[in-house]
Amino acid sequence: MIQLMINGTPHQLDIDDDMPLLWATRDIVGLTGTKFGCGMAQCGACTVHIDGQPIRSCVTPVSVAQGKNITTIEGLDSKEARAVQSTWEKLDVVQCGYCQSGQIMSATALLAQNPKPSDDDIDAAMSGNICRCATYARIRAAIKEAARSLA
Repeated sequence: MIQLMINGTPHQLDIDDDMPLLWATRDIVGLTGTKFGCGMAQCGACTVHIDGQPIRSCVTPVSVAQGKNITTIEGLDSKEARAVQSTWEKLDVVQCGYCQSGQIMSATALLAQNPKPSDDDIDAAMSGNICRCATYARIRAAIKEAARSLA
C-alpha cells in the first residue's frame, strides 16, 4: 500500500511504488486536472507540487512522493495561486487550455519563491512548459501582473 497526501487529503492506494504519480492522481484518485502530455517530463502539462516544488508527475514514481505534500491544480489555494488564476483570466491567457494546469502550477511556485521575478527568472521557471498555442507573451504578462498584485 502506498500512502499519499494529495491536496491535504490522505489516500491509501493499492498500487506499485513505481507507478508514475500522474497516473495515481488521475486514474486512481480521480483528479484529472493534471494532464498527460509527452510522458518524458519535457512539456510540463503534468506539473504538480511536491512540498511546494514543481515536479513532472509523469516521470515521478509515487514512492518519491510518500510522506510529502502533493498539490494538484485542484488543490491549489494560496494567495499566489489566486493572483495567477485571476490574471490568467483577466489577460485571456488560455487558448486551447491543454497546458494551462502545468503553466499555472509552475507560475504559482515561481511567485511563492520569488515574488518579484525578472524576465530571466520567468523564462527559467517556465522553460519546461510548452504552450502549443504560443501564448508565451501573455503568460509572461500574467505572471508579472500577478506579482504586482501581490506587492
